Amino acid sequence: MPADPAPAVDPAAAEHDAVEPSAADGPPADAAEGMSDASLPGPQGGLSAQDRRILALEGRTFRYVGAKERAIREELGISKVAYYVRLNSLLDEPAALRAAPSLIHRLRGRRTSEDGAPEGAGAAEGTHRVA
Repeated sequence: MPADPAPAVDPAAAEHDAVEPSAADGPPADAAEGMSDASLPGPQGGLSAQDRRILALEGRTFRYVGAKERAIREELGISKVAYYVRLNSLLDEPAALRAAPSLIHRLRGRRTSEDGAPEGAGAAEGTHRVA
């Protein structure tokens, strides 16, 4: 007996089966339990998309001189002064602490150690930082 030919596959039906669920369907029930307030969009999370991008960029390591400033301009579309002003204000926001605790603690420690230094202590050795 000849073998049965393979069943005809409708390309549209095959494509429909391969489509992943859309974001409009919402996350699975167990995924919602693991989400923190900081990962929620809008006012529930407390951080805007721009704030999350600032924290992500600050957590990166840059190898070359000027690479970070270029990334600030190209990826965020703001000046480096505006970036550092917003980053400094994020250090005092609880939502930022929930979103990136290790980064915020590290930056707070750096800010505190520089603020607590006596005036002129670093300037004599050439280690005084302006920015």
